Amino acid sequence: MISDAFAQAAPAAQGGASTFMGLLPIILMFVVLYFLMIRPQMKRQKEHRAMVDALQKGDEVITAGGVLGKVTKVADQYITLEVAEGQNGAVVEMLFQRAAVQTLLPKGTIKGL
Repeated sequence: MISDAFAQAAPAAQGGASTFMGLLPIILMFVVLYFLMIRPQMKRQKEHRAMVDALQKGDEVITAGGVLGKVTKVADQYITLEVAEGQNGAVVEMLFQRAAVQTLLPKGTIKGL
């Protein structure tokens, strides 16, 4: 009877190892997912945040909505963009959230503003 108990206990130890081997592909899949998708996305978010924080008057930008303009005023949460010149030399300005800026253009890209 005692020998039967030892015989039954031995496969349980092997079952634990096989359970780990069954979970190993799932663990590897999450590791690959982290390095291929999550980490690059976090890097892009960090770069975008740094670009938005560094905005200053005179920068030329494109917003997420596709509006092209020159930064005329910078506040904590908002920026004012000069988007066109109206009649009689009046300037057309629009107010945007800083996070709406998608791309920072090289100076002199916008002609006619």
